[in-house]
Amino acid sequence: MADPKGFLTTGREVAKTRPVEERVRDWNEVYVPGSLLPIISKQAGRCMDCGIPFCHNGCPLGNLIPEWNDYAYREDWTAASERLHATNNFPEFTGRLCPAPCESACVLGINQPPVTIKNVEVTIIDKAWDNGDVTPQPPERLSGKTVAVIGSGPAGLAAAQQLTRAGHTVAVYERADRIGGLLRYGIPEFKMEKRHINRRIEQMRAEGTKFRTEVEIGRDIDAAKLRKRYDAVVIAAGATTSRDLKVPGRELNGVHFAMEYLPLANKVQEGDLTVSPITAEGKHVVVIGGGDTGADCVGTAHRQGAKSVTQLEIMGKPGDERNPNQPWPTFPMLYKVTSAHEEGGERLYSVSTTHFEGDEDGNVQWLHLVEVEFKDGRPEPKPGTERKIPAQLVTLAMGFTGTDQENGLVEQFGLELDARGNIARDADFATNVPGVYVAGDAGRGQSLIVWAIAEGRSAARGVDRYLAGASALPAPIKPTDRALTV
Repeated sequence: MADPKGFLTTGREVAKTRPVEERVRDWNEVYVPGSLLPIISKQAGRCMDCGIPFCHNGCPLGNLIPEWNDYAYREDWTAASERLHATNNFPEFTGRLCPAPCESACVLGINQPPVTIKNVEVTIIDKAWDNGDVTPQPPERLSGKTVAVIGSGPAGLAAAQQLTRAGHTVAVYERADRIGGLLRYGIPEFKMEKRHINRRIEQMRAEGTKFRTEVEIGRDIDAAKLRKRYDAVVIAAGATTSRDLKVPGRELNGVHFAMEYLPLANKVQEGDLTVSPITAEGKHVVVIGGGDTGADCVGTAHRQGAKSVTQLEIMGKPGDERNPNQPWPTFPMLYKVTSAHEEGGERLYSVSTTHFEGDEDGNVQWLHLVEVEFKDGRPEPKPGTERKIPAQLVTLAMGFTGTDQENGLVEQFGLELDARGNIARDADFATNVPGVYVAGDAGRGQSLIVWAIAEGRSAARGVDRYLAGASALPAPIKPTDRALTV
């Protein structure tokens, strides 16, 4: 145990963010560099080393949280990094992007603020990189087997790294021009600077993983031909089909999916573009969708110089404390103020868009909405609450409905889908096509980064067993496992 009295003597402190007026003028991460190190050992000391650490249940990766909290408390960063990497290939990603269901399941959180698990995690991995503790781990021998991984998001990268280290020759295919999937082009720079991806890719290259960018399986290469070329295939293409909003005026200029808007802003930061073709500068911006992707759109609009930003959510405003029907250790729906929301804008709850109104040139100018109340689980308009708000740029951030089926990948492989439109798989993450496996959102549906990495690791075990007859690789989850919710 770290500090036996830490949870009694030390209050919860989290990473400090830079002043709003400073950070909205750049695209660097919002946190004050180095602000965690002076406080993080005491924060790790708040961990009670519970007899049954429910944080393990909250995290699908099964992270050994009490163990690396203890090492962080003692400032043994090398040992902490070893325990962290024992279950997580990319803690610098999860430590910045995960909503931390582990903290919701923290035993201390029953009646006190939980341990800052996420902040401890990101401190450990940042120290590991600074200290040179993160090094390539190439396999001792090669198996002679080849694996193609389709998609380079967290699930694909985790599967590729695990299989490479098991001795297989792995090639990752990515349809974008850079590796990283949604980590690269869906996550704004201010949430995670892309240098974190770049150095992981270099580690994986040094271990032997091959990368093929600007190659879309189904369009550039026939999926059936790819299957013949490799001994096994892992589909980790994500759930990239955005949920649309089919209301009058949807065709107007200025109404875009979030995944049309966000990647262009990231390409500006990569140096590919001088100015984004879709910019919020000087415009009234409306973001439809109250989740993390919506918040990313809000923060991006602030940095592009929007005149105003309004975020719409069809559900009611969550409370500040756990709802009785969402007891510990489940992940509760709470009112969350992200760094993007701290920077300004308005948030409207219990509203639904009825239609868009444009000018004579076909550009969106107004969004018409109505307040709603839920009856029998369905939103019903409240008479007399209709109104319109200015909207010269609208981003649709309402989630995703499944993997891309327009590029031919599903059809060419001959894959079966489940009732939700995801690629069906068995207990080993195998599809109905021999030697073809699926990991991440393509099989699970839209989910969190920790679930994607856990899926990649688990699918890698299934592939390794298929190729080698047995496997020593870990499999933290089953395809049927679900988050700790009610």
